[in-house]
Amino acid sequence: MTDSAARPSNVRWRILAILIFVSFVSYLLRGNLSIAGPAMVEDLQLTEIQWGWIMAAFPLGYALFQFPGGYWGDRKGPRFTMAVITLAWGVLIAVTSLTPARDVAPVYLVIGFLLTIQFLVGVSHAPVFPIVVSAIERWFPPGGWALPNGLTSAGLTVGLAVTASALPWLIDQYGWRIGFLVLAPPAIIAGALWWWYSRDNPADHHAVNAAEVALIQSPAGQSSSAEGFEPAWRRVLKNRDALFVMLSYSSMNFVFYVVFSWGYYYMVTVRGMGAQEAGFLTSAQWLAGAAGAFSGGWLGDRLCHTMGVRWGCRMPIVIGCSVSALLLIGVAVHPNAYVAAFMLGACFFFNQFTEGAFAANGAAIGGRHAGTVYGLFNTGANMMGFVNALVLSAIAAALGWKIAMATGAAFALLSVVFILFSRADMQIDQAD
Repeated sequence: MTDSAARPSNVRWRILAILIFVSFVSYLLRGNLSIAGPAMVEDLQLTEIQWGWIMAAFPLGYALFQFPGGYWGDRKGPRFTMAVITLAWGVLIAVTSLTPARDVAPVYLVIGFLLTIQFLVGVSHAPVFPIVVSAIERWFPPGGWALPNGLTSAGLTVGLAVTASALPWLIDQYGWRIGFLVLAPPAIIAGALWWWYSRDNPADHHAVNAAEVALIQSPAGQSSSAEGFEPAWRRVLKNRDALFVMLSYSSMNFVFYVVFSWGYYYMVTVRGMGAQEAGFLTSAQWLAGAAGAFSGGWLGDRLCHTMGVRWGCRMPIVIGCSVSALLLIGVAVHPNAYVAAFMLGACFFFNQFTEGAFAANGAAIGGRHAGTVYGLFNTGANMMGFVNALVLSAIAAALGWKIAMATGAAFALLSVVFILFSRADMQIDQAD
């Protein structure tokens, strides 16, 4: 046997590169409605309340179809399901550009059209990260899941940063309809590339050698007897470890939404920064998040190899959420606006530092049902966006922004508590 045949081939890293591109495209397209909002409101003669209804349609579809989407991805396989949803992204953003103008349609038809399309956009985007986690579980060895998932998280933050800078220029030059059409082809390309090169089973790929198959082979997990058999989705919902990680991930995402939904508003309205400098600092936060996702994923895999999966999947979350809590307290009490903005960006670094580890928990607990498990995680996490919008605004109005930021710190510490009750080394029953 030659040395090259004895060494594992590197197809898994090419698969990961495509998954990073898919993640990039996902957020490239997801950010379009919020960026195009002012132009669309003016062009379609909508009120802020009407626009709020339209903006709410995406997160509703996105949250509701996380768990079903993850289960579907596990049942049908990542290759088919990822190709389908990426194609849907391209079609739906192109269809959005066909929104009827107010001079040819009454307002209720315009709103109904956009509500329907945005809900479907949310539905089509919902399975992407459960499917990514499922694909990585199949293509990477146990203890090697955190870095690949961290890199896909970094890809999505870069995608949002590109949208935030490129789409305003497109809208200014050509209008929002053309801007949306320009964003459609990357989704088609991503889906076609994934379908062409990926396989559900690494052993089925023509370029994978036996050494790579042996390297990435996951444990078979526990077998199931026919008596008392339950479908996978029910086993996931009843699994205590999956539920504790879901609670931890949801608490961490409260902090995510502190930065994502309120960071720019806080810097401009509360700290008194100019819109342009606040926008620059917001972009810097997303870049910090990408760096955090990479760093946390790298550390998570190192710790899984040195400490085992149980603690290796916990420690980046313990570190990231603990430091996030301290930084949010600093944001709340420091008198200097620029120091507070720096700490908010550092908070987002450590918030995203946990992403790879959470995904690795999903892969370790779920095994071949990793997409279903991560779909459960993401359902709770995205419902936290609704909770954050209601709770943080109410606390800020009643008690002030110092207490609101401290509330975010409390949720970060809750994430640490919940993750310590979970065990990633206890895989669920692997029967189909």
